[in-house]
Amino acid sequence: MTVENISKEKKFIDLFCGIGGFHQALASLDYNCVFASDKDKACREVYKDNYGLEVNGDIIKVKIEDIPAFDILCGGFPCQPFSNAGKKLSLEDKRGGLFDRIMEIAAHHKPRFMFLENVKHILKVSNGEVIKYIDKQLDLHGYIVQRFQMSPHRYGIPQQRDRVYFICVRKDIYKAPIETLKYPEIEKIKFKHYLDKKKNIDKKYFINGDILKCLEAWEEMIKVFSVGEKISPTIMANEFHKTYSDEEFKKLANWKQDYITKNRPLYEKYKDKWDDWYEKHREILNKREVYAKLEWQVGKIKEDDSIFKYFIQIRQSGIRVKKAKYFPTLVAISQIPIYGKEKRYITPRECVRLQSFPESFKISGNDRVTYKQAGNAVNVENAKNIIETTLGMYN
Repeated sequence: MTVENISKEKKFIDLFCGIGGFHQALASLDYNCVFASDKDKACREVYKDNYGLEVNGDIIKVKIEDIPAFDILCGGFPCQPFSNAGKKLSLEDKRGGLFDRIMEIAAHHKPRFMFLENVKHILKVSNGEVIKYIDKQLDLHGYIVQRFQMSPHRYGIPQQRDRVYFICVRKDIYKAPIETLKYPEIEKIKFKHYLDKKKNIDKKYFINGDILKCLEAWEEMIKVFSVGEKISPTIMANEFHKTYSDEEFKKLANWKQDYITKNRPLYEKYKDKWDDWYEKHREILNKREVYAKLEWQVGKIKEDDSIFKYFIQIRQSGIRVKKAKYFPTLVAISQIPIYGKEKRYITPRECVRLQSFPESFKISGNDRVTYKQAGNAVNVENAKNIIETTLGMYN
């Protein structure tokens, strides 16, 4: 073994480190973090609090030659340029160019492995040009790349969160492709194991005020529909009493024309009920545009159905209702899932738990900050599977 290999052995760097999802995975495999970087000050504070490592700021401002020797580079490079929740600006967004910084570091330090993570939409944005660019750059810099799409629910964790993981192996040591990943045998997802006990939850997490009024209003209308009724796509209640000329209608966005057209039969079928309901709840429905839009993503109306049987998110597109088998994908923006059965938001600790961080993990004292950090985090179990499977072939 050369001196160079000894100096790098069992060492990794953690770029765009967030709160350390990759760190948790690699530390469990006895690797040591010698460098971490994140632009977000709050993330740097939580990272240091948990791992005792001083975290560097903007990686663009770090001198590449000052980064200590390492064997593995990992990074969940910023997903906003590629995400559904963002504007999908792809590499035109300056954050998208941070992938090039990874390549510059790889060119200088030549790590044996790189493990990268991003949203699944990176495979499609800009008509596939972004992923072609990434693949080309990895090839030019001397790496064989293999991609896997993964989600925590494959591990018995009740969160559906599809992400793409890039396994990058230096060409001179490459052996063979990974045929498959190992998944635990799951008899049943133990949903409640990820929830705090209701009696222990601070009352501040329980919904009230306008949010509760809005959901209770929609609950009334859900009870009106017949069993078997289909109430998708998004219901736009404020459109029921608007009139458009043909010319005005044609000027609306295509999606809006489509929703209005498809909503019309549902309105006509329950017209008197809709009108009475709307008049009763006009004030709350008009308080925010999203309050009057319902995205019912749980199938046809069932016997004794209720909006409070499901997960709910207040999104820009409306009130999204989803089945309570899995938690909705955690995101870094303010769309904290509401657990309908208990009429409350999921807690920051529950969010971190869903990302497979241990109970001993110290979270920020600011709830909003922790929600954002959990939404941005790399899932520990997913990362560990990717890394452990790969290193098992080479160690």
